Amino acid sequence: MSDLTIGLLGALLATNQPLAVSNLVQQQTGVSVAIVNPNDPTEQELRKLMEDDDAALAEVDGWIQTNDALVAKGAGETKEALNQRIHTRLDTVRNNYADFLRRHPDSSRGFMAYGSFLDDIGDEEAGKAQFENASQLDPKNPAAWNNLANYYGENGPLTNAFTDYARAIELDPTEPVYYQNLATTVYLYRKSAREFYGINEQQVFDKALELYRKAIQLDPENFELATDYAESYYGIRPLRTNDALVAWTNALNIAHNGVEREGIFIHLARVKIAALRFDEARVQLDAVTNAIYADVKSRMERNLVERENAATNPIVAMPTNQMPEISTNVSIAPTNVIVPTNSLPMITNGIPALINPPAFSPKIVSVMTNVPPIPPKLLQLQISPPALRPMPEPPSSNAP
Repeated sequence: MSDLTIGLLGALLATNQPLAVSNLVQQQTGVSVAIVNPNDPTEQELRKLMEDDDAALAEVDGWIQTNDALVAKGAGETKEALNQRIHTRLDTVRNNYADFLRRHPDSSRGFMAYGSFLDDIGDEEAGKAQFENASQLDPKNPAAWNNLANYYGENGPLTNAFTDYARAIELDPTEPVYYQNLATTVYLYRKSAREFYGINEQQVFDKALELYRKAIQLDPENFELATDYAESYYGIRPLRTNDALVAWTNALNIAHNGVEREGIFIHLARVKIAALRFDEARVQLDAVTNAIYADVKSRMERNLVERENAATNPIVAMPTNQMPEISTNVSIAPTNVIVPTNSLPMITNGIPALINPPAFSPKIVSVMTNVPPIPPKLLQLQISPPALRPMPEPPSSNAP
């Protein structure tokens, strides 16, 4: 039994358990963990608010789905009537958060919860204000910096996104979501990343891929993360075929079912066609039997024949969609690396685009964890969080 395990058992017997556990983890790991006391009345009230928040969003989602089904049959509410009902339901939650924060203006977790709710209902500007409040009240809360970075990644300036994700990582280097989000932002906004980090495009790819790998090391069973990482290779020229095949193979190893596995076979075939490994690509395509992939498989088989003919018969004209540059990447191909994250745009130059591939889409993740560890080094933030903002007046009950 490790010293940390023994210490945790002892801490659980302490009078002040949350403080004892937090202190022990900091002593053993160097990470300062804020443990929430579930018996604290304020925390219990906030927890109830968050549960009501989730219930309201689920209820609204149910209303929308039910009404869409009714409208398809010629019935259902008008959009105006449904919107009014939704606004009324969500305003109740908004008012409850506003009331809680007026009575508990020092609750960083309260501002985080309120900001997440506002993000969920599409009020991103108001959500950002709450995350700023949370980051000022608790600057060691990595979730606040992650969620601010999410905002800047979508709305700019991107320099703030790069900086705030880095701060979240420094505060909690064990959270894979932060590496995943920064990797996605670096990959998708390569020009800005080149300028911010002072590196070239290939180095930007390397940086994004390394961040993905770090996320995977921390969350090795995350299938979506693994497939997103593998898809990122489609955007790199020259194509790093060995690395791409390793990434897709690692994703295959953690697929949950036959549908996911066959989707991976499609991607493996795609890369092997590009690498002129036609026999292996054919084996992969033969393993795809699910009807949902029938169209994709048919297109890939036609492409395989075209590429094979072009490679064996130089007189045959190459398809207009030219073959990409290919790097076998032998010297740097990872061996047993499962790598992760956000779904990236398909590149059609040289590798046939897939129609209706498995749904792997880029995802920036908001978090509600309140675990503030190692005090951050001073970072040169592009902007500073503004002064704590006053709570907005709650909307009137008859707001549209």
